[in-house]
Amino acid sequence: MSHGAYGSFVLMLHSHLPYYRKAGKWPFGEENLFECMIETYIPLLNALNELVDEGYLPKITVGITPVLAEQLADTYLHEQFLEYVAVRLQASHDDVARFSESTLTDAKQRLNLAEYYVKLFRQVRDDFEHRYGRDLIAAFRSLQDRGAIEITTSGATHGFTPLLGRDESIYGQFKVGVENYKRHFGRAPRGCWLPECAYRPAKTIDADGATQERPAVDAFLAENELQYFFTEYTAVEAADTGTQTRWGIYQNLTHQPVHLAQNTLPEGYSTYQPYWLPTSPVAVMARNHRAGFQVWSADYGYPGDGLYREFHKKDEESGLHYWRLTDKDTGIGNKALYNPEWAFHQAEEHAHHFVDLCHGLLRDFHRKYRRHGLLMVSFDTELYGHWWFEGVHWLKTVLKGLHQHPHIAVQTAGEYLAEHPPQQVIDLPESSWGQGGHYYVWENEQTQWMWPDIHRAENTMADCRSQFGDNDDPFIQDVLKQMFRELLLLQSSDWPFLVTTGQAKDYAVQRFQGHLTAFRYLAQMLEDGRKDVTLLQQLHDRDPIFDEIDPQWYSRPQLPTLPEVAAAV
Repeated sequence: MSHGAYGSFVLMLHSHLPYYRKAGKWPFGEENLFECMIETYIPLLNALNELVDEGYLPKITVGITPVLAEQLADTYLHEQFLEYVAVRLQASHDDVARFSESTLTDAKQRLNLAEYYVKLFRQVRDDFEHRYGRDLIAAFRSLQDRGAIEITTSGATHGFTPLLGRDESIYGQFKVGVENYKRHFGRAPRGCWLPECAYRPAKTIDADGATQERPAVDAFLAENELQYFFTEYTAVEAADTGTQTRWGIYQNLTHQPVHLAQNTLPEGYSTYQPYWLPTSPVAVMARNHRAGFQVWSADYGYPGDGLYREFHKKDEESGLHYWRLTDKDTGIGNKALYNPEWAFHQAEEHAHHFVDLCHGLLRDFHRKYRRHGLLMVSFDTELYGHWWFEGVHWLKTVLKGLHQHPHIAVQTAGEYLAEHPPQQVIDLPESSWGQGGHYYVWENEQTQWMWPDIHRAENTMADCRSQFGDNDDPFIQDVLKQMFRELLLLQSSDWPFLVTTGQAKDYAVQRFQGHLTAFRYLAQMLEDGRKDVTLLQQLHDRDPIFDEIDPQWYSRPQLPTLPEVAAAV
C-alpha cells in the first residue's frame, strides 16, 4: 500500500450475461456473448496483462458469475465464437472492397474504418486462439494467481435471492456458485457479488405491516464461507433514514450503528468505510455515488461524449459501427462518422479527469476526518468495450494513473478489508441497485406471474430431494441434478429484468417457460417412475451447466443464531 495515501481505491467489475448457450443467436442469444468476448473480455484481459508487463499489478476485483464462467469455458461456444469472428472479419473485408469503389464523399473515411475493423477482428481471433489458447477462464485465473486481480463469485445463475421462496434455494444459489468457482479457479472465493445488489435483512415488513423473519441474505454467504459483498450507496443512505419495504413504503424503524471504535463518522453511515452486518460476520462496502455517477450518468457520464462510438447505429450491409455519438440532439440518421484516434485520445483525457476526481474525494475525506478513506466504485464489466467502445482504454489509463499517484492506494476488495477491517455494524434495509433502490424492477405488475411458478418449483425440488435424494439409482440422481440445473436457470434474475425493461420480453418469457417446462417434465418422470433416457439426455445436452452439481446442496443449512453471530463479530 502507498505510504501517505489519503485512502484506497477499490474497483469492482461485475461480469455477467444470461445463459445463452443453444438459446438463439440474434438479436438475443449467443451472439450477445460473442460481442462481449470481442469487445470486452478479450480487450480487458489484454489491458490487464499489458499493465502487468509494464510493471503495474492492476489490483482490481473482477466478479465473474458462475453462469458466465460456464459459458466462457464451453468448447461448443468456443467453436461458435470463432465462426462468428470469421463472419465479422469477412464483413469488414467486404466493406473494404465496397468503400474502395464507392463514390460517396466520405468513402475514404469509411474505408479507413473498414480497414480498422479488419485489424481488430484479426487481432481478436489471434488473441483468443494463440494468446489465450481458447481459455479465457484460465487467463483470468492466471492473473489472480499472480496477484494482479481478485476474482469474486455470485449466485449460480444470478437469481434474485430476496424473492426466492425457500432457504434451500438461496443456499443452493451460493453453494453452487462457490463450488463452481473452486472448479474454475482452483481456490475458494473470498468475495461475492449479490445478484442485482439485492439484499434482504432478517426482519422485514409486509404490505399489512406485519413483521416477517427469515435468515438475512448475508447469513447464506457466511454459511458458504464468503467474507464480503457489495451494495449500492442508496442502501447505506436508507440505513440512516429507515427501511424501505418491498412495497415501497418507508417504515419508521431505528437502525442505529453498533460502534466498535471511537473514531466513527460524525454524520453516521458513509460509503467511505466498510461495515459488518449484524446477522453474520460478513463485511459490506458500498459504491461511491460521486465517482460512480461520473461514469454512469446518462447526462454527464463520460460514455455520452460525442466523440465516442455510437452503439445503436450500424451499417445496413455489414452491421459494423461507422458513426459516433455526435451529440444528444442529433438523430440516429444524422450521426457523424467515427474517428478512433479522436475517441481514444478523449478517453485518455477523461481518465486523467477521473484520477483527479478520485484524488480530490479521498483528500477531502481525509482532511475532514483524519482517516484512511475507502473509495469503492463498481460497474458492469460489459460497459467497457461493449457499450462504451473506448472504455477498456479509459480503464487501463485510469489504473496506471492511480498506481502512479502518491496519495492513492489501489487495492482489491479483499486486500483492503484485510488492512482496514470494518469499525461499525450497519443494518441494511431491503435494497437493490434497481429503480427506487428496491425490488420493483424484478417484482411488478408485468412479472408477478413468474414468482408463484418459481415458488412451486422450489417446493417440488425440496419434495423430490427428500423423497429420492438417498436413492442410489444413477438415473434418478441424474434426473435430480438436471432438475436442480433447470430450477437454477428458472430463477435467473435476467428473465424478469428483460420483461420489465422491454428489451427482450418475448425472449425472456420463452426462456422462463422453457426451463419451467423442462423442470416439470423431470419431476413428473420421477413421480411416475419412468426412465426416459432420451429426454434426460436432450435436456442435459441443451443445459449441461454446473457439472459439479449435487442435489444434496438443495438443503436448508444450519445457520447461526443471532447471539452466535454477535459473539463472532
